[in-house]
Amino acid sequence: MQEIMKKRMAELPAFVTDYLGMALALVGLVVFFGISADNFFSLTTFRTIANQVPGITVVAVGMTFVLIIAGIDLSVGSVMALAGAVLGLSLVRFELPLAVAVPACLLVGVVCGLLNGLVIIRWRLPSFIVTLGMLEIARGAAYLVTQSRTIYIGGPVEAIAEVSVLGLSLPFIVAVSIVVAAQLVLSRTVFGRYLIAIGTNEEAVRLCGIDPRPLKLAVFVLCGFLTSVAAVIHTARLASADPNAGYGLELQAIAAVVIGGTSLMGGRGSAVSSFFGVLIIAVLGTGLAQVGAQESTKRVITGCVIVAAVILDHYRHRIRKSLS
Repeated sequence: MQEIMKKRMAELPAFVTDYLGMALALVGLVVFFGISADNFFSLTTFRTIANQVPGITVVAVGMTFVLIIAGIDLSVGSVMALAGAVLGLSLVRFELPLAVAVPACLLVGVVCGLLNGLVIIRWRLPSFIVTLGMLEIARGAAYLVTQSRTIYIGGPVEAIAEVSVLGLSLPFIVAVSIVVAAQLVLSRTVFGRYLIAIGTNEEAVRLCGIDPRPLKLAVFVLCGFLTSVAAVIHTARLASADPNAGYGLELQAIAAVVIGGTSLMGGRGSAVSSFFGVLIIAVLGTGLAQVGAQESTKRVITGCVIVAAVILDHYRHRIRKSLS
């Protein structure tokens, strides 16, 4: 019993410096914009934020897994556009039922993630270069299959975004469920612990008799799958498939994950913290828009917040080491 209590006390500083710190930062932003903007504290504002975050949240979860193994995926925006285009074509041009079109959309993300992972592992190439190539391939394919035109879908997918439970939209509930499931995988399963070990020291994992290649492949496939889930959410919200969708999505996802404290060097990350990062960026963007900030100003401030988050993360882990 005493050992359990000591273990919980040792874990307390990590909880305080991670989740509680992120929560306080989020609350601070909400209070600041609530005072600065006349209409920030309104149901419309929070509903708008809730409708904006599901897609980027799902992608950020996939990016969290990739960064934990010291990789990166720059193709998520283009893959989302291609997956959405396939969903739109399946429903409009081929007149397939939603129950068939959605799996086809999800398959696109899985295939793109599989190709990324296979090339990276087979030739031991940097994930930065391989996924940069997939970024161009998927974007070009999205333009080709849609003939560079937006596909207006309407009713068949609008229902996904319109369904709500206890006032919360179905996409938001799905996104939060994915965050919870991902956090449990990272913290409570052998798979999650192996991923953290790979990001910390892949060679040591190999010397222990564990082959990191299938684990890394699974991570890129998972990221592709989650990106295609985000494509379904995005397409449902706009009721259309746009080949230009997802521009800059990879940078938004990386920013949210970094703000959440996931290390770009691998070996450390949390799906819950990434979700906090998404909320902070969403609240920051909405609040700045309501106080009349220009787009250029919003980008400068967001960039400063990202750099500040990295610096604070550095000191946060120094404090944690001193407490342990």
